[in-house]
Amino acid sequence: MKLTKMSHSCVRLEKDGRVLVVDPGGFSEEDAAVGADAVLVTHEHPDHFDEGRLRTAMEANPAAEIWTLKAVADRISAAFPGRVHTVGHGDAFTAAGFDVQAHGELHAVIHPDIPRITNVGYLVEGGKLFHPGDALTVPDQPVETLMLPVMAPWNKISEVIDYVREVRPRRAYDIHDALLTDLARPIYDRQIGALGGFEHLRLAPRDAVQL
Repeated sequence: MKLTKMSHSCVRLEKDGRVLVVDPGGFSEEDAAVGADAVLVTHEHPDHFDEGRLRTAMEANPAAEIWTLKAVADRISAAFPGRVHTVGHGDAFTAAGFDVQAHGELHAVIHPDIPRITNVGYLVEGGKLFHPGDALTVPDQPVETLMLPVMAPWNKISEVIDYVREVRPRRAYDIHDALLTDLARPIYDRQIGALGGFEHLRLAPRDAVQL
């Protein structure tokens, strides 16, 4: 399986000639979802869900489909009849030939005064990769590659480090990093790498690795 990191929280996965894209939001490239056979969206915040990017992908491939939680599905299902599937915690499905399980129910707390929205993470290919969206969800099975949200209004680095320790992946690649300045990146790399206890890695946008 090939992993390509796009900007912020968007990733592209390729296997057997098919493409699965997760969270092509407003901070990711305009073409982040183009060529996708399936798209997964973790929640409704605009840095993860961008209707324009989804429309571009769905129009480019009339067979492409979307899997997402109800809050997002309600906003886009009318535009793509029969091509948007609603999922929630505990659901298992196949998207573009990838086996996917949904884990998690709520977005992390931003502030007690801000109501929490729904958020679902996606465990791909039996734990080969986990994308949690905007939550520190721990799946109930081993994870080889964790997509790690490193910098957000809802987290701090101690939580990120403890999350890596709890999930215990073989490796963690940074996501949710568009707000992280180049000045701060070495600090995050050093502390997460030293204290997380597992291999911590970073990919520049459009860089790819084989998992």
